[in-house]
Amino acid sequence: MDYIVFDLEWNQCPEGKDREVPLLPFEIIEIGAIKLNSERKITDKFHCMVKPVVYPKLHFRTKEIVKKTEEELAHGAVFSDAVKKFLKWAGSAAVFCTWGASDLTELQRNMKYYGVLNLLKGPLHFYDVQKLFAVNYETTKTRRSLEYGIDYLQLDKEKDFHQALSDAYYTAEIFQMINWDVVYAYDSIDAYQNPKTKIEEIHAIYNGYSKFISREFSNKEEALADKEVTVVQCCRCEKLARKKIRWFSVNAKNYYCVAFCPEHGYVKGKIRMKKTDEGRFFVVKTIKVSSEIEAEEVKKRKEAVVIRRRAKKNG
Repeated sequence: MDYIVFDLEWNQCPEGKDREVPLLPFEIIEIGAIKLNSERKITDKFHCMVKPVVYPKLHFRTKEIVKKTEEELAHGAVFSDAVKKFLKWAGSAAVFCTWGASDLTELQRNMKYYGVLNLLKGPLHFYDVQKLFAVNYETTKTRRSLEYGIDYLQLDKEKDFHQALSDAYYTAEIFQMINWDVVYAYDSIDAYQNPKTKIEEIHAIYNGYSKFISREFSNKEEALADKEVTVVQCCRCEKLARKKIRWFSVNAKNYYCVAFCPEHGYVKGKIRMKKTDEGRFFVVKTIKVSSEIEAEEVKKRKEAVVIRRRAKKNG
């Protein structure tokens, strides 16, 4: 097994969000990757410039950040050829690692747009090195920049940031320093290629929390009517926990609840409503170990939502 630590650079519509192609808001223009063996030793590297087709003109922010010119990119590879070479180089047994979760999602979105998503079957288990860094060195809730991580670990900064191969190398260096116990306990699941049927639904148990990824529903109401979506099980013993604060929404995407397990105490639930490119919905539900103090905070949050909505209703 190899670990493939990769980084992408992408362009967006230079004429603003209103003019972008909805199915491809970000077009990949560079792929950089580092291959590590099972002992996390660097064994190879991959780099490819990609010719932009949907947005051939660079957004001003892209020019500032990645320091590439349109002339340079014009000589890049066609995306479908570039990604085929990348995946062949990575190998079929590769485990992907990225800084944050967005690169893997955008890779699949670009593959879908260009009709080659069949080359990468999902949902994908991967390692979010940004999250691993937070768990290993700070707290599970913090999310830092790649440069912060390099500075924190006092690693050399010999390469420019926001270059795909350089950022992949920096991410690999940090990944090498994460304790194996943390790596094994905190893998991530990318659900861009989400479950389509009940059989494909994902139930995962981690250290201190559980995750459920549902099949697709035609609308939010149908999703929330499904018992598997709204049931709360203790993330330690998997037994049913009695709801103390029933599911409530703070916006159109996120729902929260608090429940109590007689054996392990309070657990806190969060439902994130996800929308597919085709306009259907699926749910990512996490249940985490909680406390009476956190339960009180959620209660106050729900009360604030109720007060705000009453005020809005009464004008």
